[in-house]
Amino acid sequence: MTRQRVTHLLLACLAVAGSVSTAGAQEIGMFGNTPSRNMVSGETGVPESWDPSSGTNVLWTQPVGSQAYGGPTVANGKVYVGTNNEGVRNPAYEGDKGVLMAFDAASGDFAWQMVHDKLSAGRVNDWPLQGVCSTAFAEGDKVWYVSNQAHVVCLDANGLANGNDGPFTDETGTGPTDGDILWSYDMIGELDVFPHNLATGSPVIVGDVLFTVTSNGVDEGHVNIPSPFSPHIIALDKNTGELLWENTDVGEGVLHGSWTNAAHAEINGRAQVIVPGGDGVIYSLDASTGEVIWQFDCNPKDAEWILGGRGTRNNILATPVVYDNKVYIGVGQDPEHGEAPGHFYAIDATGAGDVTDTHKLWSRDGDDFYRTMSTAAIADGVLYISSLSGFLHALDPNTGEEFWTYDAFAAVWGSAFVVDGKVFLGDEDGDVAVLRAGKEMELLGEINMGASVYSTPVVRDGVMYILTRNRLWAIQDGAQSTPIGE
Repeated sequence: MTRQRVTHLLLACLAVAGSVSTAGAQEIGMFGNTPSRNMVSGETGVPESWDPSSGTNVLWTQPVGSQAYGGPTVANGKVYVGTNNEGVRNPAYEGDKGVLMAFDAASGDFAWQMVHDKLSAGRVNDWPLQGVCSTAFAEGDKVWYVSNQAHVVCLDANGLANGNDGPFTDETGTGPTDGDILWSYDMIGELDVFPHNLATGSPVIVGDVLFTVTSNGVDEGHVNIPSPFSPHIIALDKNTGELLWENTDVGEGVLHGSWTNAAHAEINGRAQVIVPGGDGVIYSLDASTGEVIWQFDCNPKDAEWILGGRGTRNNILATPVVYDNKVYIGVGQDPEHGEAPGHFYAIDATGAGDVTDTHKLWSRDGDDFYRTMSTAAIADGVLYISSLSGFLHALDPNTGEEFWTYDAFAAVWGSAFVVDGKVFLGDEDGDVAVLRAGKEMELLGEINMGASVYSTPVVRDGVMYILTRNRLWAIQDGAQSTPIGE
C-alpha cells in the first residue's frame, strides 16, 4: 500500500478497533468492547492458530473495499465494517464513495450496504479512497456511525430488506441490499464543523445519549482554523438525532484535527465523558451537560507543535481507557509524520480543574515509549499497549513497570486485544501475533493475513473477526473453509 497523503489514515487510530459487549439480553457492539473502551473480552474457545491459505479454522472470508479501516463491529447476528467502494457490490454505485457494509455473522453472506457520496470540497474534508472510517455502534435493531460526509447516521440494522422504516425516501439506493436511514445529523450543515481530511469518530452510546467527536480541524494549508468556534465533541439523542450539548473548549487550540474517540465511565458517582481534544489535552466532561470537570495536558510544558511531526508536541490519536478510576492514554501523530519519542500516561481521574501537575500517576516517555495510535487493554494485572514503531509493551497498570516487550518489526496502527488468555495484535505487514497473556512473554505464533491489518480483532460467540485492508475474516476453532481462489 502506498503512503499517499495519509493524514486520514490516522483514521486507523479511530477505526482500528470494534468490539462487543452484552447488556442484559440485548447485544451491543462498539469500538473498544465497552464504554470504558478497554480492549478485553471474556469470550472463550478462540483458536491460537489458523491458516488463511488452506482455510483451516477459517469459518468464512469476504472481500470488502480496497482500503478498510472501520470496524469490525459484531452484534445481533451481523458484522459491520467501514470501507470504500472499490469492492463494488452494486454496479449502480460508480466511483469513489464511502461505504458501510453489513454481513451475516454466521455465514458471511453479504446483507446490505449504505453508500455515501464524497464531499465536494475534496481531500481537505474527504480524502480520496478512504471510505467510511468510523467504527459503528450497534444495539438491537439500529446501527450508528459517522459517515465520510460528517453526518452522524442512524440506520435500521436490517437495511431495506424489511421495508423503509425511516422518514427518508431518497436513500442512495432503494433495493433490499441498500441501507435504511432512520435519521442523519449533518455536523457541517448544523454546526459549521470543518473536518480535516476526513470525518471520523466511533460513537459511544450510554442510555439514550450518543457521544462522538466532530473531526474539526485546520485548513488544507495547515495554517488557519476555518471554524474555531465549532465543537470538538457533541452529544445527540440516539433515538432522534437531536443535539443535546456541544463542547467548544478546544477552539483555536486545535493542532491538526479532532479525530479520536470518547470513553464513558462513572467516576466518584458522576457520569463522565473522557475525550482527547485536538489540542493534545484530555478533557473530562460532565456527561449530562458537556461542562469540563478536569483537564490534563498530555505534552510537556516546553513541547512545541511543528507541522510534519518535527516538533515535540503531539496530537492524541489514541482512545482513552478508563479503568479503576484511572485514565490511560498515549500520544502520537499521523503515521506519515514518522516515528518519534512519545508519552503514555496513567492519570488519576478523580480530580477537578487543571490536573496536569497534580494527577499524573506515572508515565513512560522518550525512548521508553514511542508515538502511538493504539488503545490500551488491561486484564489480570497487566496493561498491554502498542506503539506505531511496532512494540507491544506489557506494563504494570499501577506503576508503569515493564514486564516484557514484543517487537512486531512492522508498524502497528491497531490495538492489542485480550481474550481467552491470549493477546492478538495485527500489523502493517499483515501479520497477526498471538501471545500468551500474562507477565511472562510467550509468542504462540504469527499468522500472515495477506494484507495489512490496521484494525483490531474482535470476538463474538467464540468467533474472531479480523478486518484486513481489503478482506473480512471469521476465525473459529474447528472450522474449515474453501481456500481463496478455489
